[in-house]
Amino acid sequence: MPTQPRARPHQALQIAQSFGADPERYDQTRPRYPQPLIDHIASGARGRAVLDVGIGTGISARPFRDAGFEVLGVEVDPRMAAFARADGFDVEIARFEEWSCAGRTFDLLVAGMTWHWIEPTAGANRAAEVLRPGGRLALFWNIAKLPSALAQAFSDVYRRVVPELPYNPAPADPLAGYQPILIATTEAIRATNAFEIPRRHDLEWEHTYTRDQWLAQVPTFGGHSRLSPTQLAELLDGLGAAITTGGGTFPVTYTTLTIIADRRSLPGCRPSAGSAASAAS
Repeated sequence: MPTQPRARPHQALQIAQSFGADPERYDQTRPRYPQPLIDHIASGARGRAVLDVGIGTGISARPFRDAGFEVLGVEVDPRMAAFARADGFDVEIARFEEWSCAGRTFDLLVAGMTWHWIEPTAGANRAAEVLRPGGRLALFWNIAKLPSALAQAFSDVYRRVVPELPYNPAPADPLAGYQPILIATTEAIRATNAFEIPRRHDLEWEHTYTRDQWLAQVPTFGGHSRLSPTQLAELLDGLGAAITTGGGTFPVTYTTLTIIADRRSLPGCRPSAGSAASAAS
C-alpha cells in the first residue's frame, strides 16, 4: 500500500531513500499500473524518448519500454538504480531537482509514486526545461483503500506497535490524504507558464490479496525498513492476525490517480556548469 504522504514529503529525505533496502522484494510485491493508464499516457506522446523520474526498480518504466519507448531513468537511491540497470535500463543517480540534463530533451516525462518526494516548484521547472514542445508530463500514484473494518484494525496495530511513524498507513479516506500533494503539484505546474492546463485522470481497479502477499509487501512501505527487527516482526504478526480474523483474503480498491500536462513552449534546458549527469560506475 502506498505510504500516506505527509504535508511536505519532499523534506523527508530519509524516508524517500528508505525504499531501496530490499529492491527485489519491492519489485516483486509492489502493485503495477493498469494498462489502460499506460495507453492513455502514451497516446499523447509525440516521440519515443521517455524520462522516468524516480525509476526505482523499473516498475513504472517497463510498460513504456514494452510499448517501444526508449527510457532513461533518474533515481536517487543507488540500490534501486542498480536493480533497474540489471534489467537493462539506463539510470543516472541524482535528485531530480539537482540532475543535469546535459542538453538532452524528452518527449515524455513520467513519475510513478515518486513526485511527492520532489519539491513541487523545482520539479515543475525542471520538467519544463527537459520536455520538448508538445512533450507530456504524466505523474501518477496508486492509492489503496482497504475494507473499512480491516483499515481500522490495521491502524490499531500501527498505533500500538509503531506509534512513532509520522503517518497512518491505513487511513479511512486515502484520497483525502493526497489532496495537499495534488494541489501543490498542480499549482507548481501552472506557475511555470510552460504547460497547458493540468488535467486529472482517475482509474479505479481492484486486487485481492492473500495474507502472505500483503505481509510480503509491508516491509517495502515508506519508513518500514528503518524499524527494528523486533518492531517489524510484531507489526507483521499483528497485521497477519487481523487478516486471518477477516477471512484470510481481502480486496483492495486502487485508484490510479494521474496528473497530465502538455508542454506548450520551447524547452530551455542548459547543461549545469561543471556538472555532468551523474551515473554510478
